[in-house]
Amino acid sequence: MDQYLDTTDADWFKPRLMGVMVVISAAFVVLIVRLLYLQVIEGAEYQRLSAINSIRLQSVDAPRGLIYDRNGRLLVDNRPAFDLSIIPKDAKPVGQTLTMLSRHTRIPLVELEGQLAKYRGRASYKPVPLKSDIGRDLLAAVEVHRFELPGIRVDVRPRRNYLVERSATHALGYLGEISEDELASDVCEDCRGGDYVGKTGLERALEGHMRGKRGGRQVEVNAAGQVVRVLKTVDALPGKNIFLTIDAELQAVAEAQLVGKAGAVVAVDPTNGEILCMASSPTFDQNIFITGVSREAWQQLSSDPYRPFENKAVQAEYPPASTYKIITAIAGLEEGVIDENTTYDCPGHLRFGNRTFRCWRRAGHGTVDVNKALAESCDVFFYHVGTELGIDRLAWYAKACGLGSPTGVGLYPEGRGLVPTAAWKKKRVGVSWQRGETLSVAIGQGYNLTTPIQLAMLTAAVANGGDRLQPSLVKSIKTAEGHLVTQAQRKLVGHLPVNPTNLDLVKHGLWTVVNHTKGTAYKARIEGLEMCGKTGTAQVIGRKPGVNISEEDLAQHLKPHAWFVGYAPAIDPKIAVAVIVENGEHGSSAAAPVVSAVIRHYLLGPVPEVEEGAGVVAAVDAAGATERSN
Repeated sequence: MDQYLDTTDADWFKPRLMGVMVVISAAFVVLIVRLLYLQVIEGAEYQRLSAINSIRLQSVDAPRGLIYDRNGRLLVDNRPAFDLSIIPKDAKPVGQTLTMLSRHTRIPLVELEGQLAKYRGRASYKPVPLKSDIGRDLLAAVEVHRFELPGIRVDVRPRRNYLVERSATHALGYLGEISEDELASDVCEDCRGGDYVGKTGLERALEGHMRGKRGGRQVEVNAAGQVVRVLKTVDALPGKNIFLTIDAELQAVAEAQLVGKAGAVVAVDPTNGEILCMASSPTFDQNIFITGVSREAWQQLSSDPYRPFENKAVQAEYPPASTYKIITAIAGLEEGVIDENTTYDCPGHLRFGNRTFRCWRRAGHGTVDVNKALAESCDVFFYHVGTELGIDRLAWYAKACGLGSPTGVGLYPEGRGLVPTAAWKKKRVGVSWQRGETLSVAIGQGYNLTTPIQLAMLTAAVANGGDRLQPSLVKSIKTAEGHLVTQAQRKLVGHLPVNPTNLDLVKHGLWTVVNHTKGTAYKARIEGLEMCGKTGTAQVIGRKPGVNISEEDLAQHLKPHAWFVGYAPAIDPKIAVAVIVENGEHGSSAAAPVVSAVIRHYLLGPVPEVEEGAGVVAAVDAAGATERSN
């Protein structure tokens, strides 16, 4: 019985054991076949994929083009900066890596997380910028703990460096991190998040020239995303270098004259339209936008009532005041309303309709011809001329002289100014033009608006004999190797609507302004150099008829703006300048000395600082002691 049971159990177990063995053998066969397939048939492909997984491409930023002044002085270059970024794919767990990074660098964790969130949706293998320009101390902290920070990398990138602090800020412009809107636009085809692009000035206008072409390198990385070795490098192509028309020394002189004031200076070569200096005050340091401007600094700048971000030379619009009398004189002479012998009596006022229009000199100027009217800025003379011309003829000459439209200097945005006409007022205000309003326009008040650069180009056109030129800020553009790409050319955009004889009459009047004892800018003359010019005092608020308010009683921000436009030498001029000093009260005392200082430096060279300062102060004091003059 026992023997029978043993045989039965063996017969039952043996076939089942064989079945298990068959299954196991089959599994091993499948595994071996799969291994043979992967290693022999697909081995080469998987080896390629493995190599790809450990080899990556890294971009190399191109150095931005350098900026020089007209004499080859370097104004803007690049410096090395260390930028911190994270590759989420390599940094897992990302939260832990960011926590460790914050601990070692003391960068607030919320700031790091905010940067990562800003680029949510980006491919996990692409670097996300965390903090730019971290400095050598933070760089050392990252490098010491690099094995604890997978996916964290530091790249050396060229960073913009403005060498002369607060100089030519508005003309040069500044860089800022590219925005989402700019990325979506055609600002730069090769731009990526975290890149810096021109935001204002020439940095913006010449972005395509100065940007350069991005390079790259092929690197091998380990499991933590850290570079093991560089396999191949394609060098970046640096941007093109810009040579400006600006003279850095003259720029410094102009800016020194504007310290503590709000206003602008534009100096131009009347022979070719090249801008010799362009100053706007107050100003700011562009470098703060490269290192990262604080919220406090931004609020302070943006809330400043004197508008430091505004390029007053190009963007700001002011009533031209008595500088506009140049246009009224040209229009009157060309239309035959006056000639060199025409005179009007100035008793200090002109009665027109039921209103009295006063001259700035209450005692009057007596008998006045066009030369004396320009020299002493007689309002009554130009009231008569404006009345005879009418607003539309006067407006035609203003537009033909370049007012009311951008000059094309190439800086964005540029103010247009305003040349009022009867049709303009009807459309804008819904009321017909009143003849009495023409009197105000004829002396540069009323609805008139102009920019400093427009008046600088008008003055240059008068100086050179009537050629209206397009202003230029760029003298040439060259490659990093020094090969010429483009050279600025003199660009004629029109002619003043005046014949040579009449223009000579106007120019003689402008000569008398500075060189005759009764000229409104006589105190600003330059010894040994004949300068021509025109003063202007632009009212900020209107004066109600019958209400006389002393300018001394006005709040500072309500005092008139001071203008002066001038050129020199009188024969064969080499420089033309326009200056506006906001709330400076009188062109003769606030603006004319600034023009004198700029012209004197450019044509006669620098003078000893004490002597120069004393001369300017003396000129201001002497001019201020005279009667109020336009």
